[in-house]
Amino acid sequence: MKIWCCFCFGEDQDSVGGMTNSSDEASDNSRLGFRWGSYGRERADFEEGKVGDALPTWEAMVGVGSSSGVRAVEALGFYEEPSVTSENLEFDGASYNKRAKFYTDILECNPTVISSDADNSSLPATSCYNASSVPSMSSTLCYTHMLNSSGVQNPYDSSGGRDDEADGSDTSKIGTLETRMDLTDDLLHMVFSFLDHNDLCRAAMVCRQWRTASAHEDFWRCLNFENRAISIQQCDILENLMISAMVQPYYSYQVKEKENIMFLYVYLDVFLLVADMCHRYPNATEVNIFGAPYIHLLVVKAISLLRNLEVLTLGRGQLGDPFFHGIAECHMLRSLVVNDATLGNGIQEIPVNHDRLRHLQITKCRVLRISVRCPQLETLSLKRSNMAHAVLNCPLLHELDIGSCHKLADAGIRSAATSCPLLESLDISNCSSVSDETLRDIAESCVNLHSLDASYCPNISLESVRLTMLTVLKLHNCEGITSASMSAIQHSSMLEDLELDNCSLLTSVTLNLPHLLNISLVHCRKFVDLSLRSLKLSSVTVSNCAALHRISITSNSLQKLVLQKQESLTKLALECQSLQEVDLTDCESLTNSICEVFSDGGGCPMLKSLVLDNCESLTAVGFCSTSLVNLSLVGCRALTALNLKCPYLEQVSLDGCDHLERASFGPVGLQSLNLGICPKLTILYLEAPNMVLLELKGCGVLSEASINCPLLTSLDASFCSQLKDDCLSATTALCPLIESLILMSCPSIGSDGLLSLRWLPSLTLLDLSYTFLMNLQPVFDSCLQLKVLKLQACKYLKDSSLEPLYERGALPSLRELDLSYGTLCQSAIEELLTCCTHLTHVSLNGCMNMHDLNWGFNVLQNRLLQNLNCVGCPNIKKVFIPPAACCFHLSSLNLSLSANLKEVDVACFNLCFLNLSNCCSLEILKLDCPRLTSLFLQSCSIDQVTIEKAITNCNSLETLDVRFCPKICSVSMVSLRAACPSLKRIFSSLSPP
Repeated sequence: MKIWCCFCFGEDQDSVGGMTNSSDEASDNSRLGFRWGSYGRERADFEEGKVGDALPTWEAMVGVGSSSGVRAVEALGFYEEPSVTSENLEFDGASYNKRAKFYTDILECNPTVISSDADNSSLPATSCYNASSVPSMSSTLCYTHMLNSSGVQNPYDSSGGRDDEADGSDTSKIGTLETRMDLTDDLLHMVFSFLDHNDLCRAAMVCRQWRTASAHEDFWRCLNFENRAISIQQCDILENLMISAMVQPYYSYQVKEKENIMFLYVYLDVFLLVADMCHRYPNATEVNIFGAPYIHLLVVKAISLLRNLEVLTLGRGQLGDPFFHGIAECHMLRSLVVNDATLGNGIQEIPVNHDRLRHLQITKCRVLRISVRCPQLETLSLKRSNMAHAVLNCPLLHELDIGSCHKLADAGIRSAATSCPLLESLDISNCSSVSDETLRDIAESCVNLHSLDASYCPNISLESVRLTMLTVLKLHNCEGITSASMSAIQHSSMLEDLELDNCSLLTSVTLNLPHLLNISLVHCRKFVDLSLRSLKLSSVTVSNCAALHRISITSNSLQKLVLQKQESLTKLALECQSLQEVDLTDCESLTNSICEVFSDGGGCPMLKSLVLDNCESLTAVGFCSTSLVNLSLVGCRALTALNLKCPYLEQVSLDGCDHLERASFGPVGLQSLNLGICPKLTILYLEAPNMVLLELKGCGVLSEASINCPLLTSLDASFCSQLKDDCLSATTALCPLIESLILMSCPSIGSDGLLSLRWLPSLTLLDLSYTFLMNLQPVFDSCLQLKVLKLQACKYLKDSSLEPLYERGALPSLRELDLSYGTLCQSAIEELLTCCTHLTHVSLNGCMNMHDLNWGFNVLQNRLLQNLNCVGCPNIKKVFIPPAACCFHLSSLNLSLSANLKEVDVACFNLCFLNLSNCCSLEILKLDCPRLTSLFLQSCSIDQVTIEKAITNCNSLETLDVRFCPKICSVSMVSLRAACPSLKRIFSSLSPP
């Protein structure tokens, strides 16, 4: 049989169809390109299994070689306009059995020409069919190309199409466009074994060798024709058309009827394709025709041709007696899947008889009565089928699923299950009629039953049922399950998985099952008490049991326990040698006795992570554990005392513990700790050999602190107003490696405490801002390596307090000094800036006594000053920094918010940033700063001319901010850019002219 893909059909194959009886008939037939009168004979031959060359193909039916045929293909969405025409293609006639050729400018041959959009494309306006009902034909065209025999030349074959020697046009060009690959047949077979069917069809279009290799039966063991759907209305139309097409000549039809017949053949090609694929690959072992049209015809043809068929999947149609009688002749069949189908006429008994069938699924099917006689059957599923009677004769059946068979009576379930003595797994979920008597009979007949799913069976209680070999038991939403049912479950000594979700009448569970692995209790409204004893228990799921009061678990295998939102839980007893993680979040009723459970000797020796978030009844928590690593007490608002003796504890979370007053950590393995979130903390004991960072910021009532952290490098005690000198002295003695010490707003720290800083040889940062210090001599004597000193708002410091800095050279390593909001006079500030040339960052923000910043004098050495901040100095009027000041490193100068500043004259070679914003009195601005990049003059009263003169010598200026400058108009922007061509951004509050 020769079936052509629309890519392979050329104008020289006009002999495939066409009749010449009359001019009208000839034109119609030449347009459609096939012999309509012969269809009756061809159809008969096909039904008899004679698949030969006479069968019409879909491509020939629609006449791809003619213009009208192309229009028909376009209308059905089965055609794509090629980007390169066949007249522009050249092919080499070289040997094809060892070599595959690829052309760089050739049309890409895509066998799956029907895209997902094409599948839904609409028919012409004259057609009576909806676009949604047109089936996808992509796989049809893919498989059709695979069926082409070697007797017909393919225009894309390496040796077919055109004769290079006969056509002498530019054969040399093709040689430059092709790439040759030597691929043996064995290598091709190995490569193609990784491809799916669609990719195999694409590969088949490359050349004859590839087509032969891709058609090997090893790749076509599984034939998939799933979802070749057709609507009920179209089935009726096609049935009428098939009858009329066999008795009425084509030329007698009207135009619309001809289109309908053409549409008929489109769907018939699916039928022809399935049959021919089964004929061509008789060794195929798996066929899927789920959702295909005329499923009863297709499946009969498939099982008659495929004698080695092992797996058959079908559905969405009607299957009658011929099918069920026919599968008995398919001796190799091992698995049969029928889904969403109507069996028989809906009122008769359907027999399923097969001697070797192992797996049978008849799901979601409409049938009144079914009889299964399969002596080798192992698994059977009748799930969601609406049969009223089921008779089983399957002595070797191991697995039976009759879930959601609502019409199946209690007696029918009993009869079906008890007839299978080797049954191991039974699913009767959603069978509302099943009773304890049925389960008792099943337990007596099926002694090997291991798995039972009786979910949503309201009439069972299991009180008189003994299932000794059961390993899996599912009882979701069983209203009859109560605490009395647990005694029956206790007899299932082999039970491993137990699910009791949504058992609304269950109040308590007490089980001692040696093999129990998993148990689930979710949404049990009246559940109060849980007691489990199983050495192999590995998973416990308890959730949304609002009344649960007590839990007792004994297990050697349980590693993780999650009991979130058990609001009534008050007692917890655990004997779990392998337990490592426990989550008790939102267990609001837990009391302080829970600490004994998780301490050493409490039954959880391997516990590493404990979460007690939002346990609001906890007031005093104390753990002594050698295994605990992570502890979370977030949101425990009633917690007032904390005592942790956990040497390996690495992380503790105390967010929201607002009422914590006493905390003892010792010893612990913490590396960092933040207690600043505990504002009521008064007493602290901390022993942490590995700690490097401690934050006590905000512990305003902390009065006693013992900190023993030999590796501590950073201590922040800001706003610890009750921290005294003795605490600071003890801390410095025990923590000699501190490098950063912040004592801001610690008014109780005095000279004695500062003298203890001599025990900190590595101290480089000291913050004494907002303190009542009057003498800094202890700092100068003790902190010889100090690099950063912050003295903000130290209003009790005298002018002479800083004399050791600029007269005697104290703190030679000091680089940053912050004297903001101090009371130093003008002379002290001038001496400091003149003599301390080693300073790199100086902050004088808000200094009320500073009047001028005048460096109009020579210095003996180079200044290292890089950053100078004088923000908000209300009395400063003039700033003069000439080149003689030797400020070669000054890069940032901030004078903003200096309301009385009138004159600024700065000449600094490396100055990059200058901020004069909100200097509303500024009148004179002189700049000689060739590297200045940013200048801020926001809200200044300076005029345009002054700004232009100032920025003329700033050749690197890129950003200028003149927002809210009253003397700057929108026209000034042009002049400013002309004065400084390097400007990239000018910020102005005015709209452009």
